[in-house]
Amino acid sequence: MSEQARPTAPTTKVPDLSVVHEVDAPRLTGRRVLVVGINYAPEHTGIAPYTTQACEHFVKQGADVLVLSGVPHYPQWCVPDEYRWRRKVVEDHAGVQVRRLRHYVPSSQSAVRRGLYEATFGVHALAERLPQRPDVVVAVVPSLLGAHAAARIAKREGVPLVVWVQDLMGPAVAQSGIAGGGGRVSAATTRMEHALLKQADRVFVLNEAFHAYVADAGVPVERIQILPNWTHVRAPAADRATTRQRLGWRPDEVIALHSGNMGLKQGLDNVVAAAQLAQRTGSCVRFVLMGDGNQRAVLEELGHGVANLQFLPPADSADFPDVLAAADVLLVNERATAVDMSLPSKLTSYFAAGMPVIAAVPGLGGTAQEVRRSGAGRLVTPEDAAALLDGVLELAADDDLLQVLRLAASAHAHERLASAPSLALLAETVADISVA
Repeated sequence: MSEQARPTAPTTKVPDLSVVHEVDAPRLTGRRVLVVGINYAPEHTGIAPYTTQACEHFVKQGADVLVLSGVPHYPQWCVPDEYRWRRKVVEDHAGVQVRRLRHYVPSSQSAVRRGLYEATFGVHALAERLPQRPDVVVAVVPSLLGAHAAARIAKREGVPLVVWVQDLMGPAVAQSGIAGGGGRVSAATTRMEHALLKQADRVFVLNEAFHAYVADAGVPVERIQILPNWTHVRAPAADRATTRQRLGWRPDEVIALHSGNMGLKQGLDNVVAAAQLAQRTGSCVRFVLMGDGNQRAVLEELGHGVANLQFLPPADSADFPDVLAAADVLLVNERATAVDMSLPSKLTSYFAAGMPVIAAVPGLGGTAQEVRRSGAGRLVTPEDAAALLDGVLELAADDDLLQVLRLAASAHAHERLASAPSLALLAETVADISVA
């Protein structure tokens, strides 16, 4: 039912980022970088932290950075009052000029609503008048239509295009279970995605599985660069017992915590079912769902009255690492069909917290591969509530194994998830490819 995840040899070589170093002189002095991505700070989960830190690093490297972004909306999937009914908001974030463009934000997901979300952002990004010609355009996927707008801008201005793939949108539509997302919609999304990728002068991907997908789309392998995401949270600092007491977690409970988005692709009804099973069997495991998303209300209704289930709001950035470290195991849960559509960004935070991971994910997918590579977790069968509960109990009962996994998580975070090498590689690539 479960397996301890151990490192395995990758099918495509992952770059040794330890050999990438900053040079003394800023690499991007005088360069104008346009970044198009729908997610940006103050969103502090998902893709936004990576886009934000990359742009701030470009500024530190001497670049003039303009970001065309959406309004803050993730993972709550609602628009804050201060952004409502405003066509555009211009902000400065650590020297980065951010133009927030109004777009449709669906409170629930379907293929039609997702399409409108993408299209409204893409149209507004394409129509935006730039203050000056950029030297390079960086498109962050998702949004796919936002990235297509970025490609049109790059072609119009006659400058190189870099596509940074955080999610594979074709597989996402097919595998996420979104209403109306099968068949023709999935095929059309895949065609659009392939067309975008083939226009790029450079494509950044997260892992080997993404690399294979992009190569199969017809992109020459010399244009594809593996760039793993890094951890963007600090190490835990607060007293663990104090944090548990504040959250209402008893010393005799085993806390299995999911943090992050509560959407369709996470398939968190499996976690609710595991909590229900824990209640029926008198188990000491409490499953905690912390975060937000378009499925949270559905999950709360499904889990109403379940004593072994707790919902928490998203932790703020300062508290987040300490909450993770106060749990006993951290959960990654995916639908059985979600093979290689995305790589959960929560994993970088989980490893940085030095915590063991239970991953109820497809064994052949990229998430499972990353957990195996870390040596810091255990895999269980996805969409199997009994397997999830048994996996948590087996892990919690073995103190020696827990300590081994904690050490492996911390080592993986230190060796593979530091931000400086990845940011340096990004800046070097943008500098080399941009129009001088």
